[in-house]
Amino acid sequence: MLEKTYDSATVELKIAKAWDEADAFRAGANATPGAETFTIVIPPPNVTGSLHMGHALNNTLQDILVRFERMRAELL
Repeated sequence: MLEKTYDSATVELKIAKAWDEADAFRAGANATPGAETFTIVIPPPNVTGSLHMGHALNNTLQDILVRFERMRAELL
């Protein structure tokens, strides 16, 4: 049965342990040998030095593209 509230301490520890054991945080993890590389450059914040929704949207879209390319590379 699902708990009424989400207990991140229980769930996240299990996930983090599995990711650590799989070496998922290593650069190039699960990359196909000889696969074409790609780079995403994140620009600095605007002149005020404060982040805004545009930065959040920009970084979210970049994250989506990176995840998509990683999944696509595993299927090719």
